[in-house]
Amino acid sequence: MLTIGDARLTMLNGGNFRLDGGAMHGVVPKTLWSKLVSCDSLNRCEYATRCLLVEAGGKRVLIETGNGDKFSPKLKEIYGIDHDRSIEHALREVGLSPDDIDLVVMTHMHFDHSGGTTRYSTSGSGLAPVFRRARHVIQRREWEDATHPHERNRASYLQESVAPLGEGGGERLWLVEGETEIVPGVRVIPTPGHTAGHQSVLIGSWDPGAPKALFLGDVVPTAVHTKLPWVMAYDLDPARTVETKRALFKRAVEEDWLLVWGHDKDNAGGRLGIDKEGAFVVRELVTG
Repeated sequence: MLTIGDARLTMLNGGNFRLDGGAMHGVVPKTLWSKLVSCDSLNRCEYATRCLLVEAGGKRVLIETGNGDKFSPKLKEIYGIDHDRSIEHALREVGLSPDDIDLVVMTHMHFDHSGGTTRYSTSGSGLAPVFRRARHVIQRREWEDATHPHERNRASYLQESVAPLGEGGGERLWLVEGETEIVPGVRVIPTPGHTAGHQSVLIGSWDPGAPKALFLGDVVPTAVHTKLPWVMAYDLDPARTVETKRALFKRAVEEDWLLVWGHDKDNAGGRLGIDKEGAFVVRELVTG
């Protein structure tokens, strides 16, 4: 647990999984990325699904919900999932239940970020929301894309985690447009590239010089993706991702933000600097 101003931050893990190393590093050749990241015989690298509990403004805000526990045996094999861990397990480990959460923020609606929002009901009658009291904060553009997927993104938007949130007259949804403060000291900001409606979460007072943390989501999924050209092949607009990263990193260096990675299994986050060649580099890592 750490504090950023008046906010308390607790890192949670929704369960590890594996993704193709080539896809995770885009145009970067394996001869380069394999020096930093190991992979299995199927060329898959292991990643965490990091979620962040933020207690601020008298509210409990959960950022991301991980993979969830609805995968079929076939999908578990594809993604190297050998556990039934979900975000509910992680919350219980810190003495909380899903009903203690006021707001759920997802950077985007891909299955490894939204899978924990729903579960199969105990009665077997279908899917039920996990966070029954919470409103789910999503950029409107992201919601539109998730509920109307096309051939390029359909495999990432699993409707069993998306569609139930829209039921009940939208009471579970808070669709925002652009930068929005959702509780005092917690603000979502658009960070497009991975998806058009991707958002990141900035935590801390808006006073100049006040400490801040930024939960990046998939705009920068791990520490090695700090290098500007290292962009995932999963990104719908890789060039936009590079420009988003450049703008974020500039502010992060100037204001000494703590950056929180969404998928790095070894490092929770870090702070950036600039090397002698003018490139952004991680100057300090936060493990856990």
